[in-house]
Amino acid sequence: MPGPQGQAPAGPRSADRRDLAAALRPLLVDVGIPVGTYYLLRNAFGVSLWLSLALSSIGPAVRAAAGLVAERKLNLLAMLMLAVSLAGIAVSFLTGDPRAMIAKDSIVSCVIAFTILGSVVLRRPLMSEGLRPFMTRGEPRRTAAWDRLSTASPRFRRLELLFSTIWGLALLADCAARLVGAYTLAVTTMVWLGTVLTLSAIAVAIVAGGAAAGPIQKMIDAESAAS
Repeated sequence: MPGPQGQAPAGPRSADRRDLAAALRPLLVDVGIPVGTYYLLRNAFGVSLWLSLALSSIGPAVRAAAGLVAERKLNLLAMLMLAVSLAGIAVSFLTGDPRAMIAKDSIVSCVIAFTILGSVVLRRPLMSEGLRPFMTRGEPRRTAAWDRLSTASPRFRRLELLFSTIWGLALLADCAARLVGAYTLAVTTMVWLGTVLTLSAIAVAIVAGGAAAGPIQKMIDAESAAS
């Protein structure tokens, strides 16, 4: 039924797109700002290679710190990412080695990957917090269905663990590829190739993660319909 101004209300697909855009926005900031800053400093202002790389990492570090302050709660993953970013900046300034900055980016992926995989071992899958809003769409009935299944259904819990495992392995592969590239390929090549590798790993995780996300959605659909 059209809304009060003659427009149909946004459906679940529109809400999903908005949720997806909101979830990807931090990623685009963390990827776009460093690469853009590097090329601006390097090509437009003639800043040295290692200093361009070091300064291009400041933006994501500041964003991570601001996120910690805004949330006003302990976020282990955000703290690890911030610590690795700051350590990478310090190493770059102390050594003047641009490859150290490239390698630092791979360490970020490693930290995230091992944190996710560790959460699987502890049976507290970290990626469930990111998946849940997409599956429930903020609807109370679907949210309640998720909570019931997560508590009472062994199959649902296995699927949650599988989803996090897929993401952890994809990011671990990204880490390994970026670390090898940092010390075998030209630094100027890795500036853009590192971004391609990370985005490719995320794309693989999204596609492969469907093996778990699809059945999870079906279980939530059935559970919420039955309630």
